Parts: sequence; C-alpha cells; structure tokens
Amino acid sequence: MKFLEGQTVGIDLGTTYSAISQLDQDGTPIAIPNADDRPITPSVVLLGDDGKVIVGPSFERIALESPDRVVEAVKREMGSSDYYVVYQGKKLTPEFVAALILKKLKQDAEARIGPIANAVITVPYYFNDVRRKATQDAGQIAGLNVVDIINEPTAATLAYAWTKGELGRTDVSQDEKTILVYDLGGGTFDVTVVSYTPTQFRVLATDGDVMLGGLDWSRRIVDHIAEQFKRRFNEDPRDDPESMRNFEQACEGAKRQLSKAGQTPINVYHKGKTLTVSLTRTDFERMTSDLLQRTRDTTELVLQQSGVDPSTLTDLLLVGGSTYMPVVEKMMEEICGRKPSRGVIAEEAVAKGAAIHAAILEARATGGSGRMAKAVMERLRNVKTSDVNSHSLGVKVTNPEDKSRKMNHIMIPRNTAIPFTQTQRFVTTSDNQQRIHVYILEGEASDPDACTQIGDFRVVDLPPNLPKGSPVEVSYSYDANGRISATARELTSQKEAKAEIVRDSGLNDQGMEAFERLATEYSVE
Repeated sequence: MKFLEGQTVGIDLGTTYSAISQLDQDGTPIAIPNADDRPITPSVVLLGDDGKVIVGPSFERIALESPDRVVEAVKREMGSSDYYVVYQGKKLTPEFVAALILKKLKQDAEARIGPIANAVITVPYYFNDVRRKATQDAGQIAGLNVVDIINEPTAATLAYAWTKGELGRTDVSQDEKTILVYDLGGGTFDVTVVSYTPTQFRVLATDGDVMLGGLDWSRRIVDHIAEQFKRRFNEDPRDDPESMRNFEQACEGAKRQLSKAGQTPINVYHKGKTLTVSLTRTDFERMTSDLLQRTRDTTELVLQQSGVDPSTLTDLLLVGGSTYMPVVEKMMEEICGRKPSRGVIAEEAVAKGAAIHAAILEARATGGSGRMAKAVMERLRNVKTSDVNSHSLGVKVTNPEDKSRKMNHIMIPRNTAIPFTQTQRFVTTSDNQQRIHVYILEGEASDPDACTQIGDFRVVDLPPNLPKGSPVEVSYSYDANGRISATARELTSQKEAKAEIVRDSGLNDQGMEAFERLATEYSVE
C-alpha cells in the first residue's frame, strides 16, 4: 500500500467508543484527544436536521432527539447488506455511518497534528473478510488512505511490548514470551494467544464473538429494571422507545458504577412514573453469569488450541473497557493462575498498537517521515509479525454420503499459521461434464449456506466425453497480507482457472464515489 503525503495514525473503531493515536517524535504512542479534550469518542451518531451530524453527543443531547435519529453499535452491523438507516431520503449503510465516526476522529485530530492522510484501522480478530472490507470502505469514505487493517489483539500486543521497552530491540534478550490477550469491548469479544520476541510476533490461536460485549451486560440490567417497573406499575416501558433511551442510559451508568462499588441506585421514569431500584454487584454478576461463561469457554478453547499451558503464560493482558468489571479479572485469575496485567490502558491499547503498526509499515515503505528519531525508525523496521487465519476457508463440494446435497469441505482450517498453501484432489460428478464451478467459502459449518461465499470462478471448455470421476486439483493459498487465492485444474486436459480475493473494497467504484460525495455534504460536529 502506497503512503500519501500527510500524517499517519492508528484508529480503534469501537462499538461503543473509538480512539485515534500516533507515535510522537520519541516513538511513544499518544492518544490524540478529541474536541472535548478526551482520548476516546463515543461511537454514537446523531442524525440532525439540515445534514448536520453529531458524533459522540452527550446523553443530555441524545435525550432531546427521536430514537430513530440516534445510531449506535454500528460496528456489529459492518458488512451486513440487510442493515441501513434512512436519513433525508437516503439509505445509509453501516460503512457510511462508521465513516462519519472516522471523519469526526480525523477532523478533531487534524486540529492538533495537521492534515492526516494514512491510517491503520483495527478490527476484531474474528471479523470475516466481508466485515474487514466494510471497515476499509468506511475509512476510504472518510477520506483516509487505509494502509492496513490490523487485528485488535495483535495491536494490543504491540502496545504492550512497546510499553515494556522491548519492541524492535536487538540489544535485549530474544527469549520468546507468550501472553494471552482477553479483549472484551463494548460490542465484540476476542481472545488470542500470542508468542513474541522483541522482533517477532506470532499468533498461536484465536477465537471470539462479534455479538458479545458490554452492551449485552447493560441490556440485562435494562430488562431487569423494566421487569421491576412492569410489576410495580403494570406498564411495560419496553414498548416506548423514548423511555427505553432513559432506561439504557441509567443502566449503562449503573454498570460502570458497579465496577467501583458493591451497590448502586438506578433511577428511571416512564409516563410520569418514577422508580428507584438498588442493584448490588452480586445480583448483577448473577444475572450476567451466562455471558461471562461464554467468554470463559472461548478462552479455555483458545488455550487448548494453542497448546499453551495457562501456568506457563508470561502475562495475561486485559483489553477493552468491559474488562474493568471485577468479575472478569477474578475469572481470568482462576483460569490462568495469575493476576492479569494492567500494563496498558484498556480503552487506549488497541489504538496505540494500531499507531505502532502504522509506523512500522511507514518505516518499511518510506524510511520514515523524518518526524521520529532515527533510532526509533530502526527499531520499527526490526519488527516482523506472523498471524493465523481466524476463519476456515473451504470449497463447496457434493456430500459423499448424500449426493443430492452440498457441503463445505475445509481446505485451510482456522488458526492455521499464514502464509499457507493447501492442495487437494477432487473428482468430476458427471459424465461429459463441461465446466467446474468453484465456490470459495469462509466459515466452520459443514452447511455451505451457513458460511460466507467470498468468491467463485469456473474452469470451462473441458474435453468432450470426459468420464465421471476425472481428477481435479484444487489449491488454496492464504498469504501474509490476508490475500486469498484459489486455483482449480482438470488434470486430464490441464485446463485451469483461478481467482484472487483482494481486500480492496466491498463497494464498487460507483457506490464508493457516491458515498464519498455524500460524506462531504454532511457537516460532522
């Protein structure tokens, strides 16, 4: 990816909060404050009148607006073709709403550091290729040259190692260390085991859930309080969107308070009636225990898949604002037999790691912009990373046990170290077959309909009278940059075809240009 003239930053595009960072002249990752002088910006978009868009409005400002004008948690919808928001007669996609958040971050940061051109944007490790493309599109719509998409746990590990003073150093011990990154944000969850030396990063295993995060803990409190209200007044506030806005804000605040105190009052109102409920941390943990158990199951699975004994971990890193819940720290100590590290700021670690990764890429591509010290640039160029694929790659084939059905045959299992190439033989399914249609699937399910089709291609003009069962060789490759390629060759005639999946853009050129023009029409405040 070519770097453009201008500043380079790292961005954590979060479900509930987003942040932007940059390395200073000494190579220290710094969170760039927004216009309110805060290091994080709420990922909330208020679609106001006359094309005025407010990103990160206050609770008081939100309360004045109709709920259908407020867009939250759009990160969970990234890549979805079914989700959109209608505003001024236009359908706004998740990519476009995310672009408004990115535009606000860029706008505020430019007021402090000057014009920004290039950015690395983070995503949960478990985002599939469609979601990653949507994130890249959002950056382009916002006017950013997205030089890379980086996984959040990898970014957090970079920030951790840099904070330790180890990253990129060749003059310190090169002993390998292994850490577990438990990342519970506002809307998504990841857990990853990473092995690293000061100059080499290697992901061993990862898993997660793009529909699990702090929002789900908050909603449990909302439902609990709504039930209390219904019992008391025989009216269900969940039928009134405006009342629910009040409930959600009160319950979100209570959740945060329970991370510091053992008990907190919650005051809500609906149709002139007010209710005050006292909620204890014990009750809160009880009503959300199944959510926490889901993260525990995933953590133990990833440790098993990585082959790492929890007792041998060098460190345990907690990332994401939801890890401030005391019960999370307690659970992780039980699993790993050690207290988690608070060596990085949970809400800022991912953005700072993205800034480090952006600087590494810039140092390799350009030799540096001259902003940072020569020794810092040399350290950055020393760092090499190695990832695993977070989703299996498969091919649609005829089910050998039921010829009338198709199945997903996995070619490259998830958690395979990349780059990786796999070649296997299949056979044609009928006499005189004229073509072979290869569907590239992403996902773990055996049912192709439960997977995501990310590409397809055909081998055509097969030789006449080709007998059923003729051999076909299929190769899948996954390179270090996340590019996926597939080749199919009919071995009798040596006819072949191939496809490459490049994460350039999920939108076509026409759609991208239309959204870029639309973004310039909206005034982001």
